[in-house]
Amino acid sequence: MANIRDIAKITGYSVSTISRVINNHPYVDDKKRAKVLEVMAELNYVPNRSAQNLSYGRTKNIGVILPFVNHDYYDQMLSGIMQAAFDHGYQISLLPTNYDQKLEKRYLAEFSKRSFDGLIVTTKANSIQVFLDYLQYGPIIFCEEIPNADVSCVYINLKISLKEAFSYLKERGVTHPGMTLGRSKNISHNSELSIRIAKEIYPDFDEANIFWDCIVAEDGIQAARFFKKQKVDGILTFGDSIAATILQQYETNKPLVIGRENLLISEVMGFSTIDHHLAECGRKAFEAFYHHKQEKICIPHHFIKR
Repeated sequence: MANIRDIAKITGYSVSTISRVINNHPYVDDKKRAKVLEVMAELNYVPNRSAQNLSYGRTKNIGVILPFVNHDYYDQMLSGIMQAAFDHGYQISLLPTNYDQKLEKRYLAEFSKRSFDGLIVTTKANSIQVFLDYLQYGPIIFCEEIPNADVSCVYINLKISLKEAFSYLKERGVTHPGMTLGRSKNISHNSELSIRIAKEIYPDFDEANIFWDCIVAEDGIQAARFFKKQKVDGILTFGDSIAATILQQYETNKPLVIGRENLLISEVMGFSTIDHHLAECGRKAFEAFYHHKQEKICIPHHFIKR
């Protein structure tokens, strides 16, 4: 396989001249450039872009830390990140943690070794203090609100959207609400917020009406059995797919169900949903990384009542 030394030997030009042509350096004589390109074509020489990027101190690769990929929330956010990354010629590396703090720290260690130009953190398992130590290695953008640290974040206003959802349940006459949440171990900030808002709107909200570890659509089958037993009359779910599965399990006396992320299934089945515009959130997170923006951006949501 030919290398730049072979090209230099055939053309009679220096290796540095060949390198400048390969890297599109502007200050190369047109005649020399044409000759080098001609020999490159004859030798079927393809530049090693990975080596080029490393010579510039970059990988053109961004790491995306997320708990898992089989959920509508992260799928939509990831679609926005991917589209923006591709538009700028970047690859992405998915770094699923399943909320494992040790695994997340291993990804951060990879980042410190320059495996990625930056990180987008959709949800973190470790505290913000752990991440602050790694900002020296490149930009880290968080897709959740980080109010008390000097970091960039693009986030949804979950507090307001939750208030709207529970208020809507109350307006529609729901007296015994329930909800589905994610991990039951190492409870996330978002889960704590969900419980707090539920008790704000419903002072007598019973935490026994929470169905935990409800992640994918199939979990809705067990959730429906649970809610039937609890005799809840309204449910705020962790996603539209879960909401749809729960409703499918009811033949009569269906509870008022609210989903999230405005998937087609919510329109087909006619239940309310919260559109957090997660693809936009992901896109702006990548742009914040790419342009080295130090800012906090809140993405507006849309509560769709049906």
